[in-house]
Amino acid sequence: MHAILTAARRVATATSAVGLALALVAARPGMSVTAPDGANGPEPSDQWLAGLKAPHRQFFDAPSPGGGIPLVHVMNYYNTYNSFYKVNDADIDAVLTFYGATTFYGLNDAAWAKYRIGEFLETNDAATGKPAVRNPWRNAPNILGMTLPAASIEALEKRGATFILCNNALQIFAGMLAGKRGLDPEVVYQDLRKNILPEVHLVPGMVIAVEQATRAGLSYHRQ
Repeated sequence: MHAILTAARRVATATSAVGLALALVAARPGMSVTAPDGANGPEPSDQWLAGLKAPHRQFFDAPSPGGGIPLVHVMNYYNTYNSFYKVNDADIDAVLTFYGATTFYGLNDAAWAKYRIGEFLETNDAATGKPAVRNPWRNAPNILGMTLPAASIEALEKRGATFILCNNALQIFAGMLAGKRGLDPEVVYQDLRKNILPEVHLVPGMVIAVEQATRAGLSYHRQ
């Protein structure tokens, strides 16, 4: 896990290394990069910005899973505005990021099972104690020993939260995953794109998304 987290930090601070990382992975014996045959899954875009019109807006920057605490922070953002300030969900916009060590949390259960992502990330299912074969954040995250469906991606998206996944990070981690599984990194990348959760927007690069959020007037909360 230490090696993965180290790589994640590099992704968070040096996304310009995408081409180099994929080239290095592709150069391994038995590996090759093939050109995509066309669109597979969502294309990277800035569409996520269009819906951020609420008067209360915050950008939750989460390159590390932190045991699921970033999800709790987003939930608390909505709950505190609701309960103490009497602000409705419709007047709140929270944005949570997936890149670095959280990249694969933007993918569906099928991808987690197919590529044994829990094993790759050294992340266990709280119920079985074995490597997770489903996305633990999708509908019932276990955080601080508690199962918190209200803090899940699905529940928070229904309240109006926006989730964005970095395409640069997805390319890099697809290459790393392909190397572990002896697969073609480009094929893995295209397949992972097809398995992005429907609640998640694919963005060109998180380094740009942070700047865009600042220009759009969102406050910044580093996780």
